[in-house]
Amino acid sequence: MEEFETVCRLYADIWGTGPSTGPISAEVMRALAHAGNYVGGAYENGQLKGATVAFFGEPAGTTLHSHITGAAMGRGIGLALKLHQRQWALDRGLKRITWTYDPLIRRNAHFNLTKLGARPEEYLQSFYGAMDDAINGGDESDRVLTAWDLSAPRPEAAHDGIPLPAGAAHAVRDHEGLPRLGPTDAEFVLIDLPDDIEALRRTDTAAARAWRVAVRETLGGLLAEGARVLGLHDRRGYVVQRVPATPAHLPTGSNQ
Repeated sequence: MEEFETVCRLYADIWGTGPSTGPISAEVMRALAHAGNYVGGAYENGQLKGATVAFFGEPAGTTLHSHITGAAMGRGIGLALKLHQRQWALDRGLKRITWTYDPLIRRNAHFNLTKLGARPEEYLQSFYGAMDDAINGGDESDRVLTAWDLSAPRPEAAHDGIPLPAGAAHAVRDHEGLPRLGPTDAEFVLIDLPDDIEALRRTDTAAARAWRVAVRETLGGLLAEGARVLGLHDRRGYVVQRVPATPAHLPTGSNQ
């Protein structure tokens, strides 16, 4: 229990809450670990620097759902935790790991898509309700459900993401710190992200809300239509490929 309580204190520091009101309790971590789920910590010189909690999900026997991961930034600790979690899942015959993250936070999008090679699959509007902590700032907790295919090769060394496909159209463009909407009917769509949504939540709630709505309508709408997120471009924009429409002159199911 002492180790789990240390995780609670670490999470409280990261999310800016009290230890008793953090994102997960020591008792829940104790129960999950005892039932055979995953709770991992990263230590440096005897000090806990990061922790992650995951449990088995659907489809049964194939998926681990990573509920929460928090780590000191800029030290490679988050990556070490995810790679340890990946190996733990592979050792148990699992095929993928899922988790949710705030699609507006650029560093998380870069880490998940570019460093790990995971891909968003579903947009979840206000998944946890309004969250009043230092990171979420009372904003609605829109999330994207993201899947990491453990059989896929790991990406090359970290870079700025994927190149922009020819003919890509800006569905959301950053214009002087505010989102400007464009068309979403091109085959390839680019959705910009704000420079620092966490700072905006503290200093300009109207701008933060505008970004939330813009990304919700574009990214959320495209994912609902079956579009695929191909990756992140220039560390700041989702590249989305829409599902090509069936040619009108071909009947459904034609082999031509």
